[in-house]
Amino acid sequence: EVQLQASGGGLVQYGGSLRLTCKASGFAFSYSPLTWFRQAPGKGFEWVSTIDASGDWTSYLGSVRDRFTISRDNAQNLLYLQMNNLKPEDTAMYYCQGNDTRGRGTLVTVSS
Repeated sequence: EVQLQASGGGLVQYGGSLRLTCKASGFAFSYSPLTWFRQAPGKGFEWVSTIDASGDWTSYLGSVRDRFTISRDNAQNLLYLQMNNLKPEDTAMYYCQGNDTRGRGTLVTVSS
């Protein structure tokens, strides 16, 4: 069974930082590209960032580029999203996706 579970969300002030972690199992993690999505209250899903299987290639939503960093640990089946200089518009539920499966999210709330 494919499982992904995001964690590390919380309440942070404008300009603060958080590191999200996604624990995955049930698929060939080290051969799979992985993606972070988010869903703000009352809005649809928004792609945030993708990393390739090796970790050598990454891509970011324009509004988070230079503030967020995606990375992965293939030895431990972990995906990360380091979020710096957070803004209120980053408030959302954050989800990780791999093997065409989106896991349970973690809530990030940024206060102004």
